[in-house]
Amino acid sequence: MKEKGRVFSSPKNRRAFLKNGMVAAGAATMGAGLLAGGLPAFGQEEGSGSLTKGDAAILRFLQALETLEADLWRQYAELGGATNQPGSSPIDVPFPGFGTFPTGLASLYVAGLQQLDGDMPQYIFDNTDDEFSHEAFLKAYLKSKGADTVDLSKFATLPPSGVSGVPTDGRLTNLTRLTIDTSWWTRYRSDNKNPDFGDTFDQAVPSLATGHHTAIPRSDKDLVADSSKPGGVSDHTQAIASTAGFHFAFIEQGGSSLYPSLAQRVTSLEVLRILLSIGPTETSHFQTWHDKAGNARVLTDTDKGFPGSTGDTVSFPNLNDPTHTAAQADALQTNLIMPEPTIFLNKKFPAVSIIRPTETKGAAMGAVKGLTADGLFHGQSKEFFQLLADLAEDADEAKREI
Repeated sequence: MKEKGRVFSSPKNRRAFLKNGMVAAGAATMGAGLLAGGLPAFGQEEGSGSLTKGDAAILRFLQALETLEADLWRQYAELGGATNQPGSSPIDVPFPGFGTFPTGLASLYVAGLQQLDGDMPQYIFDNTDDEFSHEAFLKAYLKSKGADTVDLSKFATLPPSGVSGVPTDGRLTNLTRLTIDTSWWTRYRSDNKNPDFGDTFDQAVPSLATGHHTAIPRSDKDLVADSSKPGGVSDHTQAIASTAGFHFAFIEQGGSSLYPSLAQRVTSLEVLRILLSIGPTETSHFQTWHDKAGNARVLTDTDKGFPGSTGDTVSFPNLNDPTHTAAQADALQTNLIMPEPTIFLNKKFPAVSIIRPTETKGAAMGAVKGLTADGLFHGQSKEFFQLLADLAEDADEAKREI
């Protein structure tokens, strides 16, 4: 934290957003216990507790990202999640200190999501539950080791959706001005390229990768019925739901890569077990959303005349266009959702089906840059971006120790 050029000039700046897991249990008692066991003393500058500095930094960074994921998935669940769960609407989030929130508040948005798959509300509910569990577990584990955790509550200042019934408390993420990278679609269909080798990939839905698009209804006025359309959902409302479908997959493919990328830097076998156990659930999410996004209805919608409109146009093409060449079909066909075998480690090896990318160098900062380019943090403070960058730097500097 004292190195020249770091985003914070002193440890004190960052530690204002950290909470030490030993404080609540009694610093003197637990600190003495650690010292007696020959482990690092309580109150070290890095806040690592009994973990190595690198392991703590990686877990802290992942806890911060899971906090952000929980925030964005909460918003999706509020508007489009299932409402038939025990104890819901509002649902009882089983994590201390959070409370409850309603789900499935925007029925036309739900209907639009169900054009992608009838089970979408249930999947959204379950994905939300999973992300809250990841954040809660990582936080509790860090505390159990006497390490600092991240508290982002100060930055929960962004406005939520204005749809009727949505709680008015501030949010960490913004789902209304997204620029969504859909190159993950073609990347997983390629049989001769890998981003770990510096390769780039075409966009499956080019218009989503430009301009700014909302993935949630911003107000009741975004919920427009049209009896002439499938499900009675207007093109405008359907475009919002279909944008969400591609954003779901974008978010979860990032986790699919991040966990194995950072796992290569941890020291403790237990921490390695944590990353190797949580990471595959992110891949499970991604596979689900990858399959559903391709069901987006062919349409074009220009976002004009609604509160918060950006004026940008989104077009969802026919990814199964019968006029496609064989190469285009291989790159876009919607049921080709299994990772195509491709190059890995060295081009001399035979192609293999893998998660991609998994290059560990700069993985954490790459995740922050990707989410920032997505527009997920539009409206956040400079302090927020500095904190995320600092956490990412620390995670990327972690080295596996003997």
